[in-house]
Amino acid sequence: MAQDAGKLRSILSTAPVVPVIIHDDVSTARALAEALVAGGLTNLEVTLRTPNALKVMAEMAKVTGAVVGSGTVRRKKDMKASRDAGCQFMVSPGAPVALLEAAEDISIPLLPGVASPTEAMAAALMGYSYLKFFPAEAMGGAPVLKSFASPLADLTFCPTGGIDLEKAKTYLKLPNVICVGGSWVVPADKIEAGDFDAITALAREAAGLKG
Repeated sequence: MAQDAGKLRSILSTAPVVPVIIHDDVSTARALAEALVAGGLTNLEVTLRTPNALKVMAEMAKVTGAVVGSGTVRRKKDMKASRDAGCQFMVSPGAPVALLEAAEDISIPLLPGVASPTEAMAAALMGYSYLKFFPAEAMGGAPVLKSFASPLADLTFCPTGGIDLEKAKTYLKLPNVICVGGSWVVPADKIEAGDFDAITALAREAAGLKG
């Protein structure tokens, strides 16, 4: 099976927002994860954009209740490293055929990014029914995703890119959206200041969003 849809659905349906985390400080990784989980956001996408990203993932994976995923997955070695770091799901910015094929050999589900009906259909033909719509706002936002609902009725999306709390409310009302991805719940200034209470408050607000 190219994508374990059941497993991915069970993960993505637990919270309306997946924090998109760019974090390199291993020493504060657990505190950040604990703050997000305390606020009700259990699915944590840690992007592979920093030197210590894999170490950050491994630390976050130790937090009770945290379901850690890897983001910006672009090649098979990223997938293997993500698996070894304890990730439970993977997210990629695009959906090249070679990447989707490589994911078939990895035991954790991939959420590939698409930006057009053609890309969504190509992924669907390879067995993918859960997709990331990226970059959501730059590609036309909620109106575009709403227009996908009828012709691509068998596909479910997690829009990511340029989304904030207010925009999230609009996306979550769409019938083909299971959750949204966003970085507004992990502002860099709050993390740098060690203000994890503020992050818990942001997470709690996001976790309260309903479609």
